[in-house]
Amino acid sequence: MDESTFIFGVDLDGVVGDFYGTMRKIAAEWLNKPIEALTTEVSYGFGEWGIDDFGGYDRLHRFAVTQRNIFRDMEPIEHAPAILRKLSNQGIRVRIITHRLFLKYSHRTSITQTVDWLDNYDIPYWDICFMNDKGAVGAHVYIDDAPENIISLRKQGCKTIVFTNSTNRDMPGPRANNWFEVERMVMDAREEWRTGTLGLFGT
Repeated sequence: MDESTFIFGVDLDGVVGDFYGTMRKIAAEWLNKPIEALTTEVSYGFGEWGIDDFGGYDRLHRFAVTQRNIFRDMEPIEHAPAILRKLSNQGIRVRIITHRLFLKYSHRTSITQTVDWLDNYDIPYWDICFMNDKGAVGAHVYIDDAPENIISLRKQGCKTIVFTNSTNRDMPGPRANNWFEVERMVMDAREEWRTGTLGLFGT
């Protein structure tokens, strides 16, 4: 880990990009259902939408990436790009850490769409890491929405903020409900780091 710069490890899907809202629109088309029939209160994997009868999550995900360019075209979460620019301007090193390469034979598409999307919304980052074990990538504080990732990061002793959505409401905090709260928590964490009092979030 870089000892001279405060590093913010940032997940993309469901944190910076509106993955769930965009996937809901794509799933409505894929399932041939009105979008109103698909609940917004989903768990990880969208089982509530009945996708298992149509090939399951992996098949929907592949369609979303390769046929509907989800990683290029999704809308950002409100205020996320602007606040990431503010944090970067304060000298915080934004390190993107995302697990978007879990489907075979679509890696180039996923990477290209991701970089194009980040550039399109002028989202600053010093590093981008495509990997499952996010704790293996050094950061002083992380933000994620997936319960499995949050649990794994905290087990490794990583200071982790939960970004609230329907998939993680049972997870213990601290949590951020919007990007203004993210900004405050990251700035507070950097101040703790500067004074040598940075502890752990969660368990």
